[in-house]
Amino acid sequence: MKKIILFLFLCLFSISFSQTKKYSISGHVLINNSTVKSQIVVTNTNQIFYPNDNGYFNIAKLEVGVYYLNIYAPGYTNISDTIEIKNGNIYNLLYNLKENINELPEVLVGSESMTGGELGIRKLPGSAYFISPLEIQKFNYTDIHSVLKSIPGVNIQEEDGYGLRPNIGLRGSGVSRSSKITLMEDGILMAPAPYCAPSAYYFPTTGRMYAVEVLKGSSQIKYGPFTTGGALNLISTPIPQKLTGKLNINGGSFWGRNIHGYIGNTHGNFGYLVESFNYGSNGFKVLDNGGNTGFNKNDFITKLRYASDKEARIKQSLSIKLGYCQETSNETYVGLTEDDFNLTPYRRYSGSQMDVMTSVQNQLSFTYQIQPKKGINLSTSFYRNNFQRNWYKLSSVKDSLGNKVGISSILADPSSYQRHYELITGNTSVGEESFYVKGNNRTYYAQGVQSTLDIDYTTGELSHDLQFGIRYHQDGMDRFQNQDQFSMNNGIMFQTAHGELGTESNRVRSAYAVATHLQYNLKYKGLDITPGIRYEKIDLKEIDYGKYDPERIGTDASLKSNSIEVFVPGVGFNYSLSPKATIYGGIHKGFAPPGTTEGSLPEESINYEAGTKFFGKHLNLQTVLFYTDYQNLLGNDLAATGGNGSGSFYNGGAARTLGAEFFASIDALKAIGLKCKLRLPITLSYTYTNAEFLSDFESDFESWGDVYTGYEFPYLAKHQLSSRLSAHYKNVEFHINSKYNSTMRAQAGNEDLNSVEHIPAFLIIDCVAKLHVNQNISINLNIQNITNKAYVVALRPAGLRPGLPRIIQLGINANL
Repeated sequence: MKKIILFLFLCLFSISFSQTKKYSISGHVLINNSTVKSQIVVTNTNQIFYPNDNGYFNIAKLEVGVYYLNIYAPGYTNISDTIEIKNGNIYNLLYNLKENINELPEVLVGSESMTGGELGIRKLPGSAYFISPLEIQKFNYTDIHSVLKSIPGVNIQEEDGYGLRPNIGLRGSGVSRSSKITLMEDGILMAPAPYCAPSAYYFPTTGRMYAVEVLKGSSQIKYGPFTTGGALNLISTPIPQKLTGKLNINGGSFWGRNIHGYIGNTHGNFGYLVESFNYGSNGFKVLDNGGNTGFNKNDFITKLRYASDKEARIKQSLSIKLGYCQETSNETYVGLTEDDFNLTPYRRYSGSQMDVMTSVQNQLSFTYQIQPKKGINLSTSFYRNNFQRNWYKLSSVKDSLGNKVGISSILADPSSYQRHYELITGNTSVGEESFYVKGNNRTYYAQGVQSTLDIDYTTGELSHDLQFGIRYHQDGMDRFQNQDQFSMNNGIMFQTAHGELGTESNRVRSAYAVATHLQYNLKYKGLDITPGIRYEKIDLKEIDYGKYDPERIGTDASLKSNSIEVFVPGVGFNYSLSPKATIYGGIHKGFAPPGTTEGSLPEESINYEAGTKFFGKHLNLQTVLFYTDYQNLLGNDLAATGGNGSGSFYNGGAARTLGAEFFASIDALKAIGLKCKLRLPITLSYTYTNAEFLSDFESDFESWGDVYTGYEFPYLAKHQLSSRLSAHYKNVEFHINSKYNSTMRAQAGNEDLNSVEHIPAFLIIDCVAKLHVNQNISINLNIQNITNKAYVVALRPAGLRPGLPRIIQLGINANL
């Protein structure tokens, strides 16, 4: 009997033990073999697990059964997996997340992204960079200059400190109002009037962007009209696949603030996104009379999408995007004399107290995408952008003798214009002395339809990708300006005369353009060859009604027109030396459309590049040499560059730029095989650029002047160096970002820089500390220009302009 009882007890114990035995599921979550902050949701138990700093996870105390895992990281495609536990632990699972450019099905991505993300740039036959959502989130920059400063080959001239009106060039193409690059948002041209008035007085709000792409070399001929330097594409927040929300609130120095929020979801076939961004400050400059020098900018975006079922034989989607952006900024073209800058670099003269920019931009686009069969994708977009702005700002001063002098001349030589200088700085005016404040009232539009057909197929060992695109585009600018007069009394300006609209500048400009491109990629084993050609037909017109016809009757109107047809060919190659290393090169024609100015020729050049790419487990590396041979270089008369603001183009004749770019990122501790919870990623980029004119000519373009062979380009640093050191430990991040620019000359020449007007070299350091309270909430402390260095960013349009002083901001970021 005792033996029977003992036997039954052992049976019950073994049954009980088998029922309570627990198992585990473990493995790693990585991105390109690097770690990322992610989460794993076990959907049928409602549990959330967070991999450690090495990407390792261990889900313990699991019973026998089936478990549904959802692996998620912001900015990357979700992975779903089903794991069944039978009689043992599950080890060594590996989930490699892929970047999600816009969270549409993979076959419908191409219309919004130029590169295809970090994985895509490995295959491109040219120099390209993708700034991912995770990179953007590190510093929460709202200034595109700051976002791009780690990218080699990008030339930048700061202006207002906040990046409201960026000046960006690529490989020496010229930085003035970003007018020499192809600027896009979600693959759609976004300059106010890209063909007839490309100067970007409107620039997409950087703070609401999801990712940023920079494309240079032969592969960017698809993205005209500007093909010399390259293209810049800003990717806006995508419609999420599941309920997702975000709220970022940051505030600090000079009452600066930026508030960014959105919410979106996809219900079956329907998706939506609603987003807002507010950005403002009271300004870091100090007006002599104590007025506001800050700004306020509001941006609202709504997106809607209807897509076919994932299982549908023919996949389709229709997307609608609506945007509204309003800005009021108390900005000026008035800088400082050198002596005043050395004493008080953030001073603003009383004469600029009336200066203010008001603008409104709205955008609307419809995008239809269809995949009739696997390997064939068609995307068509209809778009319309409107932009209205009035920059009301001081342009000139008249003394008691009736001498009217522009602000640029006054501040460049205050001793020769002593009385004008005294008036600008607040002296009471007498008699006929006046301040002329110009209302630069302009309206722009851009509209068109573009369509791209992409066909992928294979024949034996050959892979083919054929892309054909066509775009019909119209844009226009209406200048309807006036000029008021003011007097000064004890530092306060009061109006004495009102100028009628249309009596200062009164003209209308328009452009009609048809562009097509054909690009073919042939892949055989490790070799990619990509020839392509672009065709542009552009008709430009301008009607100038003059200053005495505000009713636009047209009695004395003058008409200008210009027509251009051009073929822009290019070819590039990419050869894989190994799964990690490639070499690439290319040659293509550079082009930029001229204006309506009589005798103005298009900008034309031949561009060469050759480089290497290496993408390892802990090290990424890009190097490239480039050479641009200009047959004709174009300059543009802009008030922003100290000119008259006519918008006329100048032929600069032959010129050349050459240089080298270097970019490297390494996870230092992992690279040397040190296993610890601390991570030390390091990023380094360097650009060398040498650019000079190869012909003699006379020019009214202030930054050029009279040019002789061998003169170097102005506003182009020969050496640019950027570095970033990061530290990640558990739930804490710390980043230090530095940017060095060598001395730049302010006007074309070949004299020693110290003997002529120049912008001195500067080194600026930013840092950020971030604490992740949990997976959804983080707190960050951002410090820009940590040393509080007072530095000069430009001597134009009028006088010396300071860069941003030390800015401290504290913020909280919350994700739904």
